[in-house]
Amino acid sequence: MKFGYKRTVAAATAMVLLGTGFGAYGVGAVAQDQVEAESVQADIANIETQSAGDNAPAIRFVASEVVQDIPEDSAPVDLTTDANSLRELVATTAVSEEMSREVRCLAQAVYFEARGEPLAGQLAVAKVVINRADHAQFPDDYCSVVTQRAQFSFVRGGRIPQPNAGSAAWNRARAIARIAHRDMWESEADDALYFHATYVKPRWARHKTTRARIDSHIFYR
Repeated sequence: MKFGYKRTVAAATAMVLLGTGFGAYGVGAVAQDQVEAESVQADIANIETQSAGDNAPAIRFVASEVVQDIPEDSAPVDLTTDANSLRELVATTAVSEEMSREVRCLAQAVYFEARGEPLAGQLAVAKVVINRADHAQFPDDYCSVVTQRAQFSFVRGGRIPQPNAGSAAWNRARAIARIAHRDMWESEADDALYFHATYVKPRWARHKTTRARIDSHIFYR
């Protein structure tokens, strides 16, 4: 997926200091470690100075852990689930307003295109957006896919309207978006790139392969 984010922990000099600890013996071990540690710090200072002189970013090594905050939706997650149904998975998927811009766009597409559909239909709509973001023919991120001109009827002037933030439908849409984004449940729509309502018959559909019919939507590749 294009939106992979991880919580990163770096401890570069820890391995150097560990190696010096194993090499120290006898009464002078503590003093030796201190001298070698000071030597390492001097080398680090030289590296930083040389990098700055070359107009390149300075290389920094630290002896303590550095934790980088990552958007919640992109952090590595346990994709295993004990849910016996999509409904159960939606009910147990945590949702909050703290979501990445991309996953929010995905949730808005689900909400405005399929909030009245069964959960399988909502998941299928989310998969279409994701599949498009992965396809060379379409933009390469969720928001650009959703706001692409003349693709989704709820988009006006390239802007996505705001959902009813306090509604159960919005909570379900956010849960479905996270499930689809993390590929936690298989969709009937599989690799579909297009869909339309059953009450219309667009000409383009004649040249597409039907993947699924879920309630009032038909999905195509």
